Amino acid sequence: MNTVGTSTLSGVNKILFMETFQEILKKAMIAEDICAVDRSDSKYITNPYGSEPTAVVQAVAGTYSVSAWTTTDDNLTVADEIVYGEHIFGFEEVFSRIDLKAARFEQMAYACSYALDKWVINNLTEDGTGAYTTPVGGFTTAGNFLTIIGNLFTKVTGFAARMGYYLVLESGDLAGVWPAMASNGFVTADNALREGMLMKYGNIDIHVVRAGTFVDEAATTVSGTKTWTNLSHRVFGVKGVTTYCSPRGLTYEEKGVSGKTGTEIDVWALVGHRVWNNKAALTVDITLA
Repeated sequence: MNTVGTSTLSGVNKILFMETFQEILKKAMIAEDICAVDRSDSKYITNPYGSEPTAVVQAVAGTYSVSAWTTTDDNLTVADEIVYGEHIFGFEEVFSRIDLKAARFEQMAYACSYALDKWVINNLTEDGTGAYTTPVGGFTTAGNFLTIIGNLFTKVTGFAARMGYYLVLESGDLAGVWPAMASNGFVTADNALREGMLMKYGNIDIHVVRAGTFVDEAATTVSGTKTWTNLSHRVFGVKGVTTYCSPRGLTYEEKGVSGKTGTEIDVWALVGHRVWNNKAALTVDITLA
């Protein structure tokens, strides 16, 4: 008989979990697409930057004034973790007609990926210093959509944006976004009518999350050490100018517990996120009017 936690079977289960989670990260996580991702084991990442010089245009003289300059420290500290644990009793495994561990692995992976995404998206919205208030009706009014897109572009264009742009909406916003897509332009409208919601529009990657993702939280089991005031907000910005830190990714453990049959499973991931000071304006906090 195999002993959970030491057998070859336990090792197979661990590999199954990690591979399942990594696949879900690739398919479902918005944070992986819009942030620069650091996977080193660093707890503290420093990013000092100097004051921005301004060149002088003058008549030819061959002289110049020497300017003073300063350095400002900016840093990311990993101070939060995503964690989840549960126990599967021995009799549950014996009597179950399905592979309970495999089923729980997948559900736990989705729960962790959702918590990570929600945490990063709300940090982006809270810490971005770019700001925009939509016309009345927000994204749910189809006539607002192109105006909103145009105004958002004014916040970030003129800077090098090799990674492109992103916009994160909640599912309820599609009541206005999809009709706008289906009624503007010819090829674009045809594509929207034929294929449904377009996930790229005006060179912006559009990501849609479920209702209730943008929230107000103050150091809770949803926000960890962070405080958010993001209810009725959305976020837009330049991709790759903020950093999401995930040291060693997700860690999974199986434990035999004294006094209980079966196995205790726990999952944890260390996380950090930073909107860097000198690029904070390239992340735009959208307020819905």
